[in-house]
Amino acid sequence: MSLIVHKYGGTSMGSIERIQNVARRVAKWHAAGHQVVVVPSAMSGETNRLLGLAKEITPSPDPRELDMLAATGEQASSALLAVALQTQGVAARSYAGWQVPVRTDASYTKARIQSIDDARIRGDLDAGRVVIVTGFQGVDDEGNITTLGRGGSDTSAVAVAAAMNADECLIFTDVDGVYTTDPRVVPEARRLGVISFEEMLEMASLGSKVLQIRSVEFAGKYRIPVRVLSSLTDPLIPLEEEMASGTLITFEEDKKMEAAVVSGIAFSRDEAKLTLLAVPDTPGVAYSILGPVAAANIDIDTIVQNQSVRGTTDFSFTVNRNDFARTLELLKNQIGPSVGAAEIVPDDKVCKVSIVGIGMRSHVGVASLMFRTLSEEGINIQMISTSEIKTSVIINDKYMELAVRALHKAFGLDQDSSLPENLDKVEI
Repeated sequence: MSLIVHKYGGTSMGSIERIQNVARRVAKWHAAGHQVVVVPSAMSGETNRLLGLAKEITPSPDPRELDMLAATGEQASSALLAVALQTQGVAARSYAGWQVPVRTDASYTKARIQSIDDARIRGDLDAGRVVIVTGFQGVDDEGNITTLGRGGSDTSAVAVAAAMNADECLIFTDVDGVYTTDPRVVPEARRLGVISFEEMLEMASLGSKVLQIRSVEFAGKYRIPVRVLSSLTDPLIPLEEEMASGTLITFEEDKKMEAAVVSGIAFSRDEAKLTLLAVPDTPGVAYSILGPVAAANIDIDTIVQNQSVRGTTDFSFTVNRNDFARTLELLKNQIGPSVGAAEIVPDDKVCKVSIVGIGMRSHVGVASLMFRTLSEEGINIQMISTSEIKTSVIINDKYMELAVRALHKAFGLDQDSSLPENLDKVEI
């Protein structure tokens, strides 16, 4: 008998009919002798509806009250799922995050999980019940309800799996696994049977929307196998068939995985670039620019500082497009004048395209093939950043889909082969 955590997203819980299908699937696992903990999201669109109501009252609602409000969506879907299971003869009990409790810090709307007390859950499992725990939420040391931010139900599910040392965490969603890239951009994209945590973490951080990045971090830290699979299949398909579907995210790297030089192409449309021209090339100038940006709680991504020319340098960095206006205001009114920048050049028409693969560690010429492919398509690279298993470029956003399609083909991701044919022809 295994302990399995199921997570169902908003689309999977989007109607009474779909909730009943989830109940049938969970009942199947329970009947097979597994202990099952379920972490559901709110019904599709419900969180947006609730937050929209608050915004109708005031454009700046109190964050604590927003968390009180938003948490009710998961509470409703959890109770409905428990009722659906009970009508099928399965003993089930639902809990809100504060009842478990799932302990978090006090950062409203973006709290982080600190600990989970699994005693109550284990007691119910030992009594033969299916346990349903609301995703996306917890409670701080003062007893206030907190939420984990968008996509937080993924994090809740993996955290529960880690706390209980579950055998596997199954993330049921509206896609049937992790693909080499977004099939809506590249119809030839293939579903990956296996991907490493390291690769999935890079993919999530670089724009892949399949899993929330914090959930991947949790899974990798506590070595919990995670499988992404579809909830839109027949809920009564045999377990063996269901477990053979989807994508397994694992910490076990093998030679077959490393043979694939690039596992996927990730991209992000939500990028903006800011450049300060001719700032003094002196110690501490980078901190003078980025320190105030970080202090304003703005995440900084790619950074490039050019070579010094006559004692000055150009300094560029990217932020999320949602933070573009705020960052530009900081640069114009505070940072630019204080560091003596000759000019500030803003650009909110850029995107980030990345290649990811653990095989990049052991194969040469990968970045060269990427750059050559973009060059042949007439795409200019504005910024480059690299790590051991990824290379990212910042380009004009009008070329994003062209770049993704060209790179997907160049690296042979549209074929079930290990190495792109033209890799060995590329010089380093």
